[in-house]
Amino acid sequence: MTSSTVTSPRPDRPPRPNLAFRRLRGKRSPAEFAAAVRRAAREIGERVSCDARYIGRVEAGEIRCPNYAYERVFLHMFPGRTLTDLGFAPRSSVRGRRARADEEATGAHADRAPGTASETRRAREPYDTPDTQYPHHPYDPHHPHHPYDPHDDNEESDVLRRAFMMSGATVAAASLGPLALAHDAVAAGRPPRRAGAGHAGALEEAVRRIRLLDDRHGADGLYRRAAAPLRTAYALLDAGATRQATADRLYAGAGELAISVGWLAHDSGRFDDARSHYAEALATSRMTGDPALEAHAFCNMAFLARDAGRPREAVRAAQAAQRAARSLGSARLLSLLALREAGGWAGLADRVGCEQALTRAQALFGQGPSDADPEWMTFYGEAELEGLEAQCWSTLGDWPRAARHARRAAALQDPHFTRNLALYSAELADDLARGGRPDEAAGAGMRVLDLLGEVQSSRIHTMLAGTARVLLPHRRASGVSAFLDRHASLPRTA
Repeated sequence: MTSSTVTSPRPDRPPRPNLAFRRLRGKRSPAEFAAAVRRAAREIGERVSCDARYIGRVEAGEIRCPNYAYERVFLHMFPGRTLTDLGFAPRSSVRGRRARADEEATGAHADRAPGTASETRRAREPYDTPDTQYPHHPYDPHHPHHPYDPHDDNEESDVLRRAFMMSGATVAAASLGPLALAHDAVAAGRPPRRAGAGHAGALEEAVRRIRLLDDRHGADGLYRRAAAPLRTAYALLDAGATRQATADRLYAGAGELAISVGWLAHDSGRFDDARSHYAEALATSRMTGDPALEAHAFCNMAFLARDAGRPREAVRAAQAAQRAARSLGSARLLSLLALREAGGWAGLADRVGCEQALTRAQALFGQGPSDADPEWMTFYGEAELEGLEAQCWSTLGDWPRAARHARRAAALQDPHFTRNLALYSAELADDLARGGRPDEAAGAGMRVLDLLGEVQSSRIHTMLAGTARVLLPHRRASGVSAFLDRHASLPRTA
């Protein structure tokens, strides 16, 4: 049976640039404007993962209408304006076009012999909110309230497209989005022959999703679920890619995903697993000559070595990360790496080395953000700077100084990042307890307990258990007994 050529009833049209939106950006760079969008989202309780790439797609006209989360943020940023004023198409004018194109493409595929390459490129509209005839889970990237734009691509395989549309809301899919759905296709024996740009986009999206969920809830509930997308990522690498640019994205995405999964293992106390994942990412960076991925891998290896009681290795890994990062042009990245080095020096009880690294970290941080800052560093702000410095002083046994920095970290932390707020508060409680201020320590510990319903992190549970042991002799101090009783009632973690 021969395949018939089916032409699209609506040939692809070049997108029309959104000049109105570009004018609103003004003299700010795309990265600076994306940061302003994220700040505006926090002001109204929304969560969007806006970056320079998203702004570029909007300005190029690739996104004709934003999803509902972005719509609320943009209208908050520019009060009195409508979507049309911002250069977008009315929602009613684009709703449903992608669904009709899907139906037409499905009909074309039904006439094609199995295994025959498609000669039809689907017509589709660059619309960020798809047709609502398909049921969506709230964590589905195509859900109208989801903050991410799911970077669709025509090269994506038919198997993956159908999985996006038709898969049920399994735990993995709900948590980790399109790459988990791609894993379902691979596990069923239907892997794509060659990976396309759609797979690379799904891989990048999975990394973002893991980071977001970790920021909100901690690592313990995510680690095992994240292993499936990682296996799928390496299956995609093994399948090869249609273009070199896609292959580069796949390797970088797989490396970043390995680091993210490694961090989930690290934060949940599985140090051997974390070391293996970080080593995999480092090997990927070396194979592809990717200094940004290499710096990130060494950064996390330094952090792990510090936590595992290998401070000299932490120093050497942090220094290796700084060598890899020098050509990247990001002062903020070098600042974080200097803090990783400071943590190693503190573990070696080298106060001079620690102070020198801390001074360097603060000076680099003071240079401000730049377009060269890696996307994964969105967590690194003034709160994280204070929190990491607190950990250094705590390791050196300077409890009052550690408590001052931990208190600043907790005060500066965006409350949406629940996991970090709990972490800094736990650090503060421990520093206060060891510094001889049991009543204040109990109060800080209570605030951590209030957050544990939303956060699952073995690191935080371990810190809180240590604080409770220090406070046991002070049970009669104000608030300590209530804290100890409430802590003792916590369910035991596995």
